[in-house]
Formats: sequence, structure tokens, C-alpha cells
Amino acid sequence: MKLLSALFAGMVLSSVAATALAADNPLSVHVLNIQNGQPSPGVDVELERHTDGGWESLATATTDDAGRVSALYPTDEAFLPGTYRVTFETGEWFEAHDTATFFPNVPVPFEVEDADQHYHIPLLLSPYGYSTYRGN
Repeated sequence: MKLLSALFAGMVLSSVAATALAADNPLSVHVLNIQNGQPSPGVDVELERHTDGGWESLATATTDDAGRVSALYPTDEAFLPGTYRVTFETGEWFEAHDTATFFPNVPVPFEVEDADQHYHIPLLLSPYGYSTYRGN
């Protein structure tokens, strides 16, 4: 019983730590493979901001074992209203899993109106389709 209590406490603490990290960062993403209902670890993700000169790269990351990047926005940059784009490198991920796909990548442009809010972008992914929405 003590072992179960210790395991549960560790799970709660790691969940709280991940939540605190996400709360400190204005942008997170999550990729779920809806073909098998599992998270998609190892998906490369790029964040860009639209400027007068075009798209400016701000950050890159790779999804963790839970298919998440909890803190995608650079910590040394002010989070400003504007147009951003997250691109998920799905083709590379499917290739690494010996699966053919129609989508070499999935770009998701979005508008930040209130820089005081947290923005979460989930991607529901299969080899021949995807869906995304503004999560929380």
C-alpha cells in the first residue's frame, strides 16, 4: 500500500510540475495519433511569427513521450499579439514509423489577440487526415 501511495504521489508531483511549466509558458502543443489512440512522441515542431518580412522562426522542439511540448514559446522573448504558425513535421514522423502519409507536414497558423492567455494547439493525426483546435 505504501508503494502505491508513493507512486501516486510521484505521478501527482510530475503532473503538477508539468502544469506549472505550461502555466509559465504561453504556448503548448500536443500530438495524438488517432489511428491507434496513442500519443505521438518524437514529432518535430517549429514555431514561427509573421512579420512584415515574412515568417520568422522562434523555436523548435520535439514532442515528449506523452506527445507534448509543454513550453514551446522562447522564454527570452516577449509574447506579443500577432499571427503565429506551428508546423508539425508529420512526414518525418510517419517515415520513422514505416507508415505512408499524405501530409509531409501540418502547418497551423493562429492569431494571438490576448498575450496574457495561454494557447494550446492539439493535433489529432492519422496518415491521411488531421484535425486541430484551440485547446486550453
